[in-house]
Amino acid sequence: MFTVRERERVRRGLIELARADPEVMGAAYVGSYVDGGGDRWSDIDINLGIRGDDLRPALERWTGWLYDGYSARHHWDLPAGAAIYRVFLLPGWLEVDLGFRPEADFGPKGPHWETVFGQTVPPRSFVTSTLDEVLGRAWHHVRLAYVCIERGLAWQAVHWINGARDQVIALAATRLGVPLQFAKGAHLLPPEVTEALAFTLVTGLAPAELRLALDAVVDSLAAEAARHEGAQWLPAELAALKSQ
Repeated sequence: MFTVRERERVRRGLIELARADPEVMGAAYVGSYVDGGGDRWSDIDINLGIRGDDLRPALERWTGWLYDGYSARHHWDLPAGAAIYRVFLLPGWLEVDLGFRPEADFGPKGPHWETVFGQTVPPRSFVTSTLDEVLGRAWHHVRLAYVCIERGLAWQAVHWINGARDQVIALAATRLGVPLQFAKGAHLLPPEVTEALAFTLVTGLAPAELRLALDAVVDSLAAEAARHEGAQWLPAELAALKSQ
């Protein structure tokens, strides 16, 4: 794995490239590195403000620099509104996430933003998932898990059971005010939530094992829904999905 020194060398080098690139009007650190966060394993997250609206020349130019100057092994793109995040894998399993944003969109999109240089646009309100959205995904996923077990689609059932567990974690995170995205606050949840979730892990593809895991998800979802005003109708509905 990469060392902290190697990561910092790359991070500083990328900022130097950004300052030297006339098409880059601003750069910012985002993610766990901001505000003294991050640890030995953290990746590099940098947003770049690009002059004009066409991001493609900057994307291709920077991709060449990452491969030629830093021996990148692979990359892929994650569109996000007006921005494109190009995610690179460097030697030693160092991940570099470069966000390319039009100049008019260069500004904080979340609480973890530290401007290095350039003028930012005024921050917008940070949109988080609503209770209805998380709750909807939860009942949607358990329903499909149940249907897939009945249809004999074991691997698809595993997918939906795992997805439903994620939504239970998200519901608990919403209630307790801990980080929601990518289960970053899961380690902060109390044992009353996490101990029951341990039984939702799928241990085999036989229908009986899938049903045990789904039953545990249903129980955890019912318990969590009962703690949310506006979701207390769900436990009674979930009972129909339990093994008989």
